[in-house]
Amino acid sequence: MTYNADHQLIQQLDKTLPPPGEVAQKILAGFDRHYSLFRYVAQRAKSLFESHDWHGIQRVSKERIEYYDTRVRECTYQINNMLNKTQGMPQEKHGDLTPEQINYWQSIKQEYVRLLTNHQQPECAETFFNSVTCRILHRDYFHNAFLFVRPAIATEYLDSEHQSYRVYYPHIDGIEKSIIKMVADYGLASPFKNLPYDARKVARRAIGLLRQKLIKSGGKRIAPDCQIHVLNTLFFRNKGAYIVGRFINNNIVYPFGIPLLHTPANEIELDAFLSTTDDISTLFSFTRAYFLVDMEVPSAYVAFLSSLLPSKPKAELYTAIGLQKQGKTLFYRDFLYHLNNSHDQFDIAPGIKGMVMTVFTLPSYPYVFKLIRDRINKDGMTHEIVRKKYHMVKMHDRVGRMADTWEYSLVALPRKRCSPALLEELRSQVPSLIEETEDSIVIRHVYIERRMTPLNIFLSQANDEALDNAIKGYGDAIAELAAANIFAGDMLFKNFGVTRLGRIVFYDYDEIQPMREMNFRAIPPAPNEEAEMSGEPWYPIHPNDVFPEEFERFLLGNPRVRAAFMKHHPHLLDYKWWQTRKDRVAAGKIEDIFPYPFSRRLHVSRPELTNQKEL
Repeated sequence: MTYNADHQLIQQLDKTLPPPGEVAQKILAGFDRHYSLFRYVAQRAKSLFESHDWHGIQRVSKERIEYYDTRVRECTYQINNMLNKTQGMPQEKHGDLTPEQINYWQSIKQEYVRLLTNHQQPECAETFFNSVTCRILHRDYFHNAFLFVRPAIATEYLDSEHQSYRVYYPHIDGIEKSIIKMVADYGLASPFKNLPYDARKVARRAIGLLRQKLIKSGGKRIAPDCQIHVLNTLFFRNKGAYIVGRFINNNIVYPFGIPLLHTPANEIELDAFLSTTDDISTLFSFTRAYFLVDMEVPSAYVAFLSSLLPSKPKAELYTAIGLQKQGKTLFYRDFLYHLNNSHDQFDIAPGIKGMVMTVFTLPSYPYVFKLIRDRINKDGMTHEIVRKKYHMVKMHDRVGRMADTWEYSLVALPRKRCSPALLEELRSQVPSLIEETEDSIVIRHVYIERRMTPLNIFLSQANDEALDNAIKGYGDAIAELAAANIFAGDMLFKNFGVTRLGRIVFYDYDEIQPMREMNFRAIPPAPNEEAEMSGEPWYPIHPNDVFPEEFERFLLGNPRVRAAFMKHHPHLLDYKWWQTRKDRVAAGKIEDIFPYPFSRRLHVSRPELTNQKEL
C-alpha cells in the first residue's frame, strides 16, 4: 500500500483520534521519564555509598523495581485518554479490526521507529512500547505488525559517541599506576585508606595469574596490545561498589572485578580481586539483587559484560543490571527461537510434586515453568498469598540464595509439544490458568526460573565429599537468608536446588516470612511421661511459633546427612541462635555477606575481617 493510500485510510478514522506521531511521541516521553528516573537512582546510589548509607541503598533498590510498571500505567492512562477505544484499540476482542484501524496502529509503530533513530536506549524503549500496547490491545493482536516481536533498531556501536568504558595501558604507565588512576577516575567523594598499597596487591595477584596463563599457553611476555578496559561507572549493591573490567593481552580477554568496601573507619579500600569467569558469573548471578548502575547506553554495557561472560544469556545480564523488563523481552525472544529450533516435548519436571505449584520443563531448555494450582493443599494458602510471596522475593535482597523469577501472562505453547502427561496435569491441576485452542495451550499466568537439580535428588546420588559440601551449603543458605530477614519456612531438601557452580539455592517461596515476625521457642519439658509419649503437644502453639529442635526430626533421618549437618550446623537446631539472628535483624543490622570467597580477598589478615561471612 502506498503512503498516499495509507494517509487516506487514516483520514477516514474518527476525527477525535490524534495523529499516529502524537501517540508515538507520548509513549516515548513515558519511556524517557522512566529511564531518567532509573538513572537518577543509580546516581543516588553513588552518594549513598560514599556516605555508607546501606539502608538507603536497599531502599532505593527496592523502590526502583516498581518504577517501570508505574510509568507504564501512567502512559497507558494517557494514551487511553487520547484514543477513542471504540476505534480499534480494544482490551477485549469483539471481532477483527477494520483495515483502517489496523493501518492506524501500524502507523503509530512506524512513527515510533522513526523517533528511535538516534535514541540511546532503543531496545528498552521498544519494550516499553510493547508494555503499553499490550495493556490496550487484545492478545490476538500481539504480533509483529503492532508490537516489537523482533527488534527494529540495531544497538551495535551505539556508544561510539558516548564511550561506555575507559582504557588504560599498563605496558606504558605501569600496572600499579594504571590501577591507581583507574580507581581514582571514578571520582568517589570518600577517602581511601591506602590506595597505592591496595593497587600493589591487586597488581601482584594480576601479574601472578597472568604468568600462570602465559606459561600454560606458551606465551613469554606482555604483548603490545596489553590494555585494561573498565566500564565507566561503578556497580552498586548492598555495601559494595564494584569495578567491572577486562584485561587484554595477546588478544585474549581476562575478565576481572574489584569490589570496593568501607572500612570500620569509613575509608574505602579495594577488598578483593575477582579474576575468573566463575567469579564474575557469581557476581551477576540470577540469585542476587539487581545492580544499581548508571548507563547512558545499556546495550553497550551488556555487550561488554557478554565479552566477559559469553555463556550467560543477555536476558540475564539485562536483568542483573536492573533492566528486568528488557530481560523478560529477550528471554521470550530466545524462548521462541529455541522452540522453532527444537522438537522435544514439555513435560512434568522431575522431583517430588509440590502442594502449591505445578512445575514443568522443556528438557532442552534450562528453565522451569511454575503455575499455582487451582486447589492448594495447604491450609490458609491462596493464590493471592503465593503471588505476594513471589513479589516479596522480587523486591528483597536475595543474598545469592533465592532464585529470581520472570513472571508472564498469556504465554502460548504449541499443543503438539506438550506431553500427554503434562496435558493431563494442566487440565486436572490448573484448569483456570489454561485456555486450549486447536494448536496452542495458552497459560494465563506463569513463573519462569532457572532449572536446578533438586537438593534431595542431588543428595541421593552424591558421594561423601559432595554430600558434605552440599549440606554445608544448605545450612549456609538458611543462615544467610535469616541474616537477610527471610525465614525459609519449609526447609525440606526438595525445596532447595543445586546450581551449575554447586551453590545451594532456595526456590519454594509460599511459606517464607520475615524473621522479625517469627517466635523462636524451645520445647518446654513434658509435665509427665504420658504427655511426652502423646502424639499431641503438651504446650500451647501460637501463630508464627517455630521450634528449631523439631528440624532434626524431619531433616536428619539419613545418617550421612545427619553427620554432615551436625558437623557444620548444629546451631540451626538451637532456638537461641535463631533468636539472636532475629534480634540483629530487628536492630537494623545488615550483615557482611559478599559474593566471593575469602581466597579472593586482599586483606584477610586483618582481624576485623576474619569473622565475616562468606556468601
